[in-house]
Amino acid sequence: MGLLDFLKKGEEKKVEPIREPTQPMKDPKPSTVVGTNPAATPVIEEYTVKAGDSLSKIAKQLYGDGQKWNIIYESNKDTIKNPDLIHPGQKIKIPKI
Repeated sequence: MGLLDFLKKGEEKKVEPIREPTQPMKDPKPSTVVGTNPAATPVIEEYTVKAGDSLSKIAKQLYGDGQKWNIIYESNKDTIKNPDLIHPGQKIKIPKI
């Protein structure tokens, strides 16, 4: 009997899958996620924009690094539509980093 004969005449057997007992999932404990999302960073102060300010100048003054302007921008997207255009008297949130 060849393989093809066996396949043609072979018996069909039903095989039940092996089911291992499962335990109900326990409620996961909430975890603290540490990330770099500036919007989730707590605000430490509010800054009032002065004439001649830019986000990079403010970042340089407050963070010591003008390249971190985007952290300020991300925390203020609701009030700053264009990061290159801020106005004297405008109040912005300065997140802690």
